[in-house]
Amino acid sequence: MSAEEIAIRDTVAKLVKDRIAPHVAGWYETGALPEVRELVKDLGAIGVLGMHLTGYECAGMSAVAYGLACLELEAGDSGIRSLVSVQGSLAMFAIWNWGSEEQKQTWLPRMARGEAIGCFGLTEPDHGSDPAGMTTHGRRDGSDWILDGRKMWITNGSIADVAVVWAKVDGSIRGFVVPTDARGFSAPDIKHKGSLRASVTSELVLDGVRLPADAVFPEVLGLRGPLSCLNEARYGIVWGAMGAARSAFATALDYSMTRTQFDKPLAAYQLTQQKLANMSLELNKGLLLALHLGRRKDAGTLLGQQVSYGKLNNTREAIEICRTARTILGANGISYEYPIIRHMNNLESVLTYEGTPEMHTLVIGQALTGAAAFR
Repeated sequence: MSAEEIAIRDTVAKLVKDRIAPHVAGWYETGALPEVRELVKDLGAIGVLGMHLTGYECAGMSAVAYGLACLELEAGDSGIRSLVSVQGSLAMFAIWNWGSEEQKQTWLPRMARGEAIGCFGLTEPDHGSDPAGMTTHGRRDGSDWILDGRKMWITNGSIADVAVVWAKVDGSIRGFVVPTDARGFSAPDIKHKGSLRASVTSELVLDGVRLPADAVFPEVLGLRGPLSCLNEARYGIVWGAMGAARSAFATALDYSMTRTQFDKPLAAYQLTQQKLANMSLELNKGLLLALHLGRRKDAGTLLGQQVSYGKLNNTREAIEICRTARTILGANGISYEYPIIRHMNNLESVLTYEGTPEMHTLVIGQALTGAAAFR
């Protein structure tokens, strides 16, 4: 790590320690994220919102630096990393990469400072892994656009000031920048979640939302628009999942050294050491994979299939690390006094959002064989 990368890592870790760690178990238990706008401003103040983008008051940091930030944020909680990921890698990246200059100037500086919150509307109630089947649609009405449809499982939805919404227009998918105070737009929260409880999750409802002609992304057509954004966010997950795994592993290691059974600590038993050794192996392999992909991304040589490789491996292994760590703590492993069960439940969502294991498996399979097996 360079000195700059270490400084960024330590800055984010300090914010997590001071601002998030003392409260996150309570947020998770109550299923609420109080003072979220103040938290977003704190995140903006240290420069992590859209930190890998350039210009428009974005920090312009490296992919590895962004990955390290995701690692530390998710060591706090997956919901907090999701907030930052959706803001920077989905909503901001979409506007930065595909938006008009006016759209960029209007939104990106405010979003980088944490003064405006964004969300990203792609998934629908009946269309997750197959976004091409979306039913949300846009149509012309004079020079205006009219949007109708529903989006589901949208992080930041009800607190967002702007939504990037993907819709079908004459059979092709286009992206729209939608101010959330537009008439006909609403974002009811999704309740009764058993995962990502320290996170705002919403439905987006668009009932005849009227937008000006310049609300549409000017050039991008088809799935390459939203999928390019998803690849940005998936890269952050490669790092983030290892943050949750690191937290669970560290908790189990510490517990095994202090918990005594049959007159000696758990760490002195061979089976416990086997668990710790295996967790350490998978954790550090996952971190090395994340770093390797980050260096490739900074070199401009990272392929989408390689992002799938990292997302599939690291989310899968992170869950297994959490489950193994839980067994070392026994019944204490399900208590919110320790972070393990919270990380484990959160990772069940991280495993399947932004590409299920099945979809990433088939992406890798196609890269290996040349044969598409999606249908």
